[in-house]
Amino acid sequence: MNGRTAEGGRQKADHPAPSAISIQPSAVWDALASVPDPEIPVVSITDMGMVRDVTVGDAGRVTVTFTPTFSGCPALHVIRESIEQAVRDLGVADVEVRSTLTPPWTTDWIGDDARERLRQYGIAPPAPTGEGQLIQLDAEPTRCPRCGSLNVRMTASFGPTLCKRMYVCDSCREPFEGFKSV
Repeated sequence: MNGRTAEGGRQKADHPAPSAISIQPSAVWDALASVPDPEIPVVSITDMGMVRDVTVGDAGRVTVTFTPTFSGCPALHVIRESIEQAVRDLGVADVEVRSTLTPPWTTDWIGDDARERLRQYGIAPPAPTGEGQLIQLDAEPTRCPRCGSLNVRMTASFGPTLCKRMYVCDSCREPFEGFKSV
């Protein structure tokens, strides 16, 4: 034959399909650790505790499940696309990104080193929420991230994002953002 079937189409070669890339979940976690929070670039999505699960299937499919900091976060599409790209950059072709709201994200999931980077960036890190509380209606005591003073006053309940409040330090007179504890 001349490489064509009786129907006129090309014959399929007897070559096996390329094998799926073999990747370990730890490599995916490492890649996700380099994905910055789109609103606070000094911390990653893993620093913020947004990534809940990474699974690698038998066929090489990688599924990443994340919980956004707020269900109405305007950066959800950016986070989703960044997760997908970070996994694809590892050579993975089949990537699924899932978001879940259960359990709801809490500021308690922010790592200690990320809290310090937030402070150095000029954002007061959130206080621990404690057991059994869903949301705090009263603002927790907040330290100025610049001078450490508790002599601060809240100037706005909502900052540039839903997860932050605006403050002014009466000691160093600097304005700053503070993370809400949820």
